[in-house]
Amino acid sequence: MKKVFLFTLVGLASLQLKAQQIDKIITREYTDHLIKTLSSDDMQGRATFTPGIDKAATFIESEFKKIGLQPLPGEKTFRQTFYKYQVTRLSTSVKLDGKDIAAENILVSGANGEEVKLNQSTLSVVKLDPEKPFVAQLRAAVESKKNQLVLVDPKFADLFNRYKGYFDRPATLDEKDVSGPSAVQVFVLGADAATNYEVVVKNKVNKMPLFNVAGVIPGKSKAKEMVIFSGHYDHLGFLKPVEGDSIANGADDDASGTTAMIALAKYYKASKNNERTLIFVAFTAEEIGGFGAKYFSEKLNPDDVVAMFNIEMIGKDSKFGKNTAFITGFERSDFGKILQKNLQGTAFTFHPDPYPEQNLFYRSDNATLAALGVPAHTISTDKIDIDKLYHSVKDEYSSLDVENILSTIKAIAKSAITIVNGTDTPTRIPKLEKK
Repeated sequence: MKKVFLFTLVGLASLQLKAQQIDKIITREYTDHLIKTLSSDDMQGRATFTPGIDKAATFIESEFKKIGLQPLPGEKTFRQTFYKYQVTRLSTSVKLDGKDIAAENILVSGANGEEVKLNQSTLSVVKLDPEKPFVAQLRAAVESKKNQLVLVDPKFADLFNRYKGYFDRPATLDEKDVSGPSAVQVFVLGADAATNYEVVVKNKVNKMPLFNVAGVIPGKSKAKEMVIFSGHYDHLGFLKPVEGDSIANGADDDASGTTAMIALAKYYKASKNNERTLIFVAFTAEEIGGFGAKYFSEKLNPDDVVAMFNIEMIGKDSKFGKNTAFITGFERSDFGKILQKNLQGTAFTFHPDPYPEQNLFYRSDNATLAALGVPAHTISTDKIDIDKLYHSVKDEYSSLDVENILSTIKAIAKSAITIVNGTDTPTRIPKLEKK
């Protein structure tokens, strides 16, 4: 009986020591330093392809260097650089039966080269049914893989203008999508019929660098097995001004998750208890297509990745209250159960995703590796169904609950320990079948 009591005391002392260590490493001051810097006006909203995101990357690199991380194998720096082509629309000219169509009545999809010319010999005419939903018909036309002139009834004007704003934005594409053949759809609002037509689209095409920022703590006895901690550091840049403010600072989305990833790197580097190799990565271009996570995933053997902790928007209380977070895809592996087991005796609890209708599991940077069978999950606290600050200029540091961020980071640090030290291995996720 005395031996049992002694072991219990030793166990409690060990837990207390670890808690004290976490509190000394992951402090309020350190967390504030990270998130205030990443979400400052100086970062200009961290939009992809802007000076702001370059500043953010430089800051994350400097933190990784201070912590003592190593670059990814094969990389000389913490930047994992790759390239995409940015296609910016310069002008669009459409003539129907010799009459010029006003630019505000034209929406174009798929015209990705520097100059695209089409006429009645290369375009077929399609007329949208005014009695059927616009969005479904728009999607069907874009996915048709045919060159089409699409005539749109005036009753769809509001929806047409909403989607025109999306299609007029610069596109980010692979080289094959710019240089190879692609189907072009030209939507014209208010046109009823046409016999002769000419379309000329001119674009500016630039090859642009993107960069994830990634650092490594090499493993020991299980060095080939990898555990990934991630968050995306890009955001939206500038938006329509609200009360004179046009910077979308992205404090919660996802400076909070990036802060967590950096703080976890600092904690595990100091702990020196990782048998598995730990990778800490800030992904780029999540907001415009998840390009950073896709590129990163292509460079790995998914069979070597034991688990992925993707952290997205932990700046406020979750739907479940204080000291809680949810895990997307909770039911797809025993990842969540392992984390919860390691938190026994603490106040913090993890829960299944309460927003299944939002399809969050495949909407964040965990998706690419999850589709390949990796237990890759996103941890979040965001009330996504009622979050009025999401993707707005009001997502600023002042809107955050930093204590919530701190408690969530510390909970991840504690709950991941058996995965990090190699004693627990989450079950694999069924691979997503390619269509």
